Amino acid sequence: MLIINARAFIDGQFMDEASVRIENGVITAAGSAGNAGNSPRAEKNEEIKDIGGDFLLPGFVDVHTHAYGGHDTMEGEEAVRHMSREYGRLGVAAFLPTTMSASPEETRFALKGIRGVMEKPEPDGALVMGAHMEAPFLNPEKCGAQRSECFLLPSPDIFEREFGAYADIVRLITVAPELPGAGDFIRYAAEHGIHVSAGHTCADAETVHRAADLGLDHSTHTFNAQPALHHRAPGCTGAVLTDDRIWCEMICDGMHLHPDTVRMILRCKGKEKAVAVTDSMEAAGMPDGEYALGGQKVFVRGGKAALAGGTLAGSTLTMQKAFTNMLSWGIPAEIAACACTSAPADSAGLERAGRIAPGRCGILTRWSGNWEMTEVVR
Repeated sequence: MLIINARAFIDGQFMDEASVRIENGVITAAGSAGNAGNSPRAEKNEEIKDIGGDFLLPGFVDVHTHAYGGHDTMEGEEAVRHMSREYGRLGVAAFLPTTMSASPEETRFALKGIRGVMEKPEPDGALVMGAHMEAPFLNPEKCGAQRSECFLLPSPDIFEREFGAYADIVRLITVAPELPGAGDFIRYAAEHGIHVSAGHTCADAETVHRAADLGLDHSTHTFNAQPALHHRAPGCTGAVLTDDRIWCEMICDGMHLHPDTVRMILRCKGKEKAVAVTDSMEAAGMPDGEYALGGQKVFVRGGKAALAGGTLAGSTLTMQKAFTNMLSWGIPAEIAACACTSAPADSAGLERAGRIAPGRCGILTRWSGNWEMTEVVR
């Protein structure tokens, strides 16, 4: 299929009169008539889709999502398949199903399910590109909605013993870098191609910068479950905002972060390293009510998910809503688009999604001139 007459987001900017060819779910050509004539031409008997000058974005990429529509990654393969199907319908091109604190056996079960979908993908579903392990190497003092009784100290030996059979599918792992053994583990993970993220941590700024020297390059839900930013003790948050080696996640639901805080992250990190995520739990896409996350009861009221004591417990956010929220906060479309597509893909080394370019996933989203999403194009 050849999509024509698009305002396509290519190479970080919107290009008028663009055309994009999709074959067997993969982009094979893309370009604009105004870009040195580098626009694919229709082939004989090819299906043509004229989108009348509407905006065309890459499919969203979510590197931190636990669940959607009543199904959680920790439930195994069928739940991940459900997430893949539903996310594909929502315009998500790729995602990392994200684990919660649990026993090693429960975590291995979840990782096995993720691998199953990777090996036999859902037709028309969002690509499952690997796992984000948000546990177990976290600090109990910043447990948030994670179960601290399941935490372990970071160690290459413990990781290999408990999770080594699935190390090849782990693309991202959250670690509290101040924990004993964290330095050795961060170095080990980075050497094995796993992106390491600072999260659920009490680390000071100096510890985070040293961790970045060892390979840490990501921040899990920045500001949340991290020490408060202080002018004499910037902590983890200050370090990740100012260290150019680190991508920063941001939950753009208006509850986890004030819009000004999102703007601050974007100004510090630029469009290349500010990463929109959902951190979604099973109530995403569902009505208010009582749900669960990591074995704990979660109460959802007005779309806000919290434990009984009021602690935020993931979100009910979608990537589509994260994008439109940023637009409503006055963030330029080019910057918001990067935060929802290319930046998250780059932050976890996902080379098959995040851009309108040959070889990337052919799930795209179509938007009207007033930024209403009208269609998932594939």
